[in-house]
Amino acid sequence: MTTPTRDATLATDPLTGREPATLVLEDGTTFRGQSYGATGETFGEAVFSTGMTGYQETLTDPSYHRQVVVMTAPHVGNTGVNDEDRESRKIWVSGYVVRDPALRPSNWRATRTLEDDLVEQGVVGISGIDTRALTRHLRERGAMRVGIFSGSAAAATDLVQRVQDQPVMAGSELASQVSTSEAYVIPAQGEKRFTVAALDLGIKGMTPHLMAQHGIEVHVLPADSSFETIRAVQPDGVFFSNGPGDPATAPQVEVLREVLAAKVPFFGICFGNQLLGRALGFGTYKLKYGHRGINQPVLDRKTGKVEITAHNHGFAVDAPRDGEPVTAPADASFGRVRVSHIGLNDDVVEGLECLDLPAFSVQYHPEAAAGPHDAAYLFDRFVELMEKN
Repeated sequence: MTTPTRDATLATDPLTGREPATLVLEDGTTFRGQSYGATGETFGEAVFSTGMTGYQETLTDPSYHRQVVVMTAPHVGNTGVNDEDRESRKIWVSGYVVRDPALRPSNWRATRTLEDDLVEQGVVGISGIDTRALTRHLRERGAMRVGIFSGSAAAATDLVQRVQDQPVMAGSELASQVSTSEAYVIPAQGEKRFTVAALDLGIKGMTPHLMAQHGIEVHVLPADSSFETIRAVQPDGVFFSNGPGDPATAPQVEVLREVLAAKVPFFGICFGNQLLGRALGFGTYKLKYGHRGINQPVLDRKTGKVEITAHNHGFAVDAPRDGEPVTAPADASFGRVRVSHIGLNDDVVEGLECLDLPAFSVQYHPEAAAGPHDAAYLFDRFVELMEKN
C-alpha cells in the first residue's frame, strides 16, 4: 500500500520565517508543513479537538498530557493568550497542530501571542497542513501515535520507526505525573458551608474555584492520597477530578471504594467518572478516537434535557445503557446504580448515579472553561447531596 503524503511546503516561509516541519503517524501517513512554536521533535497520541474557541484552556488542561492535539478550527491564535484563562501552571500537550496560525492577536485581554507561550514552554508544533484531512484520517483509523519533526530533527530517515517505538496510551498511568505534589486549599467565597476533599488527578483550575463560589472550602490533595489522608480533612464530600491516562491502571479505585463504603458524598468528572465505574465493578475501554471539544451533546435522563458539553476523554465506562438500575457488580453493598447520562453522538456512557449511596459522576467537564455552561447545575447537585447527608 502506498503511504499517503501531503505536502504543504518544503521551504522556509519568507514571511514568517517558519522552518519546514513534518508530521508522521504510526501508520506511515505523513504531512509536511511549517514549524509552529518550538523547533525540534515531539511524540504523543494524535487526537483532534472540535472546539472553535478556548485553545488556551485546551493547551493547559492536564488531561491532554502526552497527546498531540489537532485543532479542527482552521484559524488559531487570533485572540492571543493571557494569564487569567489558563487551567493549570503550564501547557500540557505534547504537540500542537494547526492549519492557519494568526499572524498577530487581536483581543483587548491578550498579553502575548499563542506562539510566544509555545516557544517559551518548548512545545513543538506544525502549521500549514490540511488539518481537515488529518482529522478525517484519525476519525476513520482511530487515535494513534504521532511525531512532529522540525529543524534538524526533520532530516532523520527513520521517522516512522521512531513513532512506532513510542508507548501507547492504553495501559499508561499518567495522573501521578500531572497531580500536585503538595496539598493546598481554595477557601470558600462568602460563608463557608461545606468542606470537600478533591483528589487532583489532573484537575483544571476552574473546578475548585466554582466549588468555592458555592461556599465550599476545597482541599486539593495529591493523586496518591490515601483514604486516611482524605478522612483527615473531615470532608462533607469527596471529589475526583479529570485527568489523563488509562483508568484501568489507576490505584485510586481502591481509595474510592473506601469512600463509597463510608458513604461520604462523592462527585467525579471525566477520569473521576471512569474511576467510579471501575470502583462499582464496571469495565472501561478505549474509544476509537474519543471526544474532545466544547460542542458535545449529552442527554440527562433524569430531566430529559439535552446539554451541550465540554469533553476531553479517550476512555469510557462499559455499563448497561438501557437506563435500568443494576446492582453494582463489585459489591452488592454498594446497591443499585444506573447510567444517568448518554452521549447522543455515539451512545457512550456520560454519567453514573448510585441510587443507594450518595455518589454520582459525569464524563464531561461541567466547569466548562471556555464554555458552554449547560452543565453548571451539577455543582448545585453536589451541594444538595452534601446537604442531604
